[in-house]
Amino acid sequence: MTFTLSSLPPKQVVETIPVLRQAALAHRRLAELKGVSKSIPNQGILINTLALQEAKDSSAIENIITTHDDLFKGAIVSTPSIKPAVKEVRNYSNALRTGFQGVLDRQLLTNNLLIEIHRILEGSRTGFRKLPGTSLKNEQTKEVVYTPPSPEQIPALMSNLEKFINEEAFFAADPLVKMAILHFQFESIHPFYDGNGRTGRIVNVLYLVLQNLLEIPVLYLSRYIIQNKTEYYRLLQKVRDDEDWESWILYMLKAVEMTAQETTQLVEGIHGALLDYKHKIRKAHKFYSQDLVNNLFYHPYTKIAFLMKDLKVSRLTAASYLDQLCQDGLLHKEKVGRSNYFINKALIKLLIREE
Repeated sequence: MTFTLSSLPPKQVVETIPVLRQAALAHRRLAELKGVSKSIPNQGILINTLALQEAKDSSAIENIITTHDDLFKGAIVSTPSIKPAVKEVRNYSNALRTGFQGVLDRQLLTNNLLIEIHRILEGSRTGFRKLPGTSLKNEQTKEVVYTPPSPEQIPALMSNLEKFINEEAFFAADPLVKMAILHFQFESIHPFYDGNGRTGRIVNVLYLVLQNLLEIPVLYLSRYIIQNKTEYYRLLQKVRDDEDWESWILYMLKAVEMTAQETTQLVEGIHGALLDYKHKIRKAHKFYSQDLVNNLFYHPYTKIAFLMKDLKVSRLTAASYLDQLCQDGLLHKEKVGRSNYFINKALIKLLIREE
């Protein structure tokens, strides 16, 4: 029997006892992450560094592969000189920031905002697709297992999804349960020609911000999905084949729980490294300032021009500061073309610990 995507909400009971138990665990871990994120005085540091990390992992799901080194270099060099994969990852990071600001400004997650996120992500103004979507096939049998809705169906389905996201009374349920459902629905609608997976993963974290479960977008599920990719696609299809919402929702809730726990540990590590750099620089140098420390942690790879701008100092002075920090062992200096860049050794160690 061919599956036909229906409007939300699901007809089945989705808040089963196992789901509610797992949701409670996920909420506990999210609350811990929300709390520890406040320990970083300049939260732009987390938004920048973790957004780059998520952009890398989310793009990897779509086989857009880059290294941390290329990624961080790409953040400080001009667009024409960066690799195509790095450009794709940088677009993802920019799309995420635009979406976050849009949610803050509007307190809504609308289809217009999704289209804008996708435009930045893909560099395309095509909006919702006007042609049939690509059918999914069983890898072994090559049998078509799912065909996305026709272009004529997309406006109504996306309007329904927009209502599901923004109107609490439309479907009153635990917001983490709703996040799992809306992610399934978005991926199944497949509203864009390309970039649906990455757009959908941005929607996940923006929905958590919209629901005030997080203040800033720092919970990213892409790494968990990479590590459990087969199960991710199997359970998506199981909803279509068997209406098995429980298994799918439990998977997503477990992803939230595990990712929140790992991200909390990472944020604690960043906070500890930031304090360590702060104390060492203040003890050794009269040029210490909080703006200097913020710069070093906002840009995993920084450069003289960034320091000049943030500290309002001359090029000679900025270069002197950075060179002295290299001598202290806090930074590592490398050359890109004719320019130098300066690597925050402690921060990079934290960010690439699992690569």
